[in-house]
Amino acid sequence: MDVMDFFRMSAGQWTSQRTTHHLPFRRAELGGSTISVEALDAGHPSVVEICQLHEVDPGLAVGGAYVTWQGAMAWDKDDENHEGSTVFALVPDADDPSRGQLLRERGYAEIVPIIGRYEIDDDGGLLLITEYETMSSVERFWFANSDLRLRTSIVKRFGGFSTASFCAESRLVEPAPERDGDRDKVLAPVSAFGW
Repeated sequence: MDVMDFFRMSAGQWTSQRTTHHLPFRRAELGGSTISVEALDAGHPSVVEICQLHEVDPGLAVGGAYVTWQGAMAWDKDDENHEGSTVFALVPDADDPSRGQLLRERGYAEIVPIIGRYEIDDDGGLLLITEYETMSSVERFWFANSDLRLRTSIVKRFGGFSTASFCAESRLVEPAPERDGDRDKVLAPVSAFGW
């Protein structure tokens, strides 16, 4: 599997159930979100734009993705907002296409343009490593099956505060129309788990 295969498999709508462990406080927080992933071809204008933002030759990119999300966590305050979008481009290393740069317009842990690293591991999982000015993050994504994607993440702040998260992300499946008397009705989308 190459990195774009992984993002093509990830394309679509997902519902995510998340547990975040706040390690210094020895407490866990639950949350959830909906996520939309669109795989982008190498020549897509957004991929080209992100490459230009980071002064990287767009001809080196193999593609990218556009991701949107909307969610909530149990301890949210009234002014907290867990929604947004990001575009990124993937630029493989010349000597090993299973590794490379992940050019983002918006980071995971800090909302700034950032260049991270990606790696497809021996088990077909995607590892994302990002170093920010005040923190670092490591995320790993993998598929249990085509409709269930799992994700772990560790965020380390340089002051010593760390969080570890686990997410189970199930694909939203568009149901077939169902006849109900003389009218057609479409059932609401359900996840692989029926959530």
